[in-house]
Amino acid sequence: MFVSLVGTWIQSVAQSWLVFELTNSAFLLGLVGFLNSIPVFLLSLFGGVLADRLNKRKILIATQASFMLLAFFLAVLTQLKLVTPKQIMLIALLNGVVMAFDAPSRQAMVVELVGKTHLPNAIALNSVSFSSSRIIGPALAGILVAVIGMSGCFYLNGISFLAVILALLIIKINYLEKHHQSKTWLKDLKEGLVFVRNNRLILALIMMVGIVSLFGASYMVLMPIFAKNVLQVGVKGLGLLMSCAGAGALIGALILARLGDFQYKGKLLFFSSLIFSVSLIIFSISKIYLLSLVVLFFTGGASVTAIALINTLLQTKVPDHFRGRVMSIFMLTFAGFVPFGNLIAGSMSQVFGVSFTLMISGMICLVIFVSLNLFFPKIRRI
Repeated sequence: MFVSLVGTWIQSVAQSWLVFELTNSAFLLGLVGFLNSIPVFLLSLFGGVLADRLNKRKILIATQASFMLLAFFLAVLTQLKLVTPKQIMLIALLNGVVMAFDAPSRQAMVVELVGKTHLPNAIALNSVSFSSSRIIGPALAGILVAVIGMSGCFYLNGISFLAVILALLIIKINYLEKHHQSKTWLKDLKEGLVFVRNNRLILALIMMVGIVSLFGASYMVLMPIFAKNVLQVGVKGLGLLMSCAGAGALIGALILARLGDFQYKGKLLFFSSLIFSVSLIIFSISKIYLLSLVVLFFTGGASVTAIALINTLLQTKVPDHFRGRVMSIFMLTFAGFVPFGNLIAGSMSQVFGVSFTLMISGMICLVIFVSLNLFFPKIRRI
């Protein structure tokens, strides 16, 4: 997955550059990102039903092959200079559709690979892979766009999916027995939603993910404004700000991987959520560049720690035959809410200013996290 994720980040940066080069439109740049994300919000629940009904390994082979073909298609269009903004938007939308069915199976299959004993380590290592690729991929993209061009970046991303497909073909999985109580997809979907609604612990964990996505994750989108207008450090300073958040995420994930299956995960989750919220508030009012760098390091580390712990707790507390559907709800709130969070943050920043917007976001996260821990004390005891 690390190889593939690096390739995906390379394509993401190159694709953004291509869209802006073709259109010179910030709106269309944002629209491509929205189209890439919105299918996860609309379709991931059905992806969860599919994961609980079918062989996850075969689903992932199909989705990874689809990602590869879409990357090669974009590469050919770009190389032949036939690419248009509409084609890029269509490919972004199709990538989002594939992701809606890929993510639930990929998340739910981890326990079939390693078992519940090693699940915390595996999820933490998956976070390490994602955080590392987030640092390495964009950095490589800046070099590769100049060396091999945008079409070369897209070809490279397509080739990177072969690493995942090859791994899926050769690994051995402890398949979990499928349970089909319902005959239709909609009944299976409703059954999964009812299960989450009736399980207070699972519901509280899902709500925490939703709050981070709606009000916390948007700080990354607002970063260029902080770099230019608030801290006045320009594009070079922006790169270091983003890198500090990524480095914090990487260190947080590595620490979790080292801890493994430790006690008091709930207490660390509560502590991490508090650090994340307070860090957002401090960053929002900071006018000192060095302080902002340090705070972003803790923001990145706390966010990855919290999300990885929630992922672990969900997968260990959920019955096997519900795992795909529960993880699809996790992905719905984790990735599907982000476009709406970005929209809220952008609208508020336009009216109230970027510093006030992020401060309010941090305060909302803080109040809700504290409230959830008061109303669901079981979280701290797991």
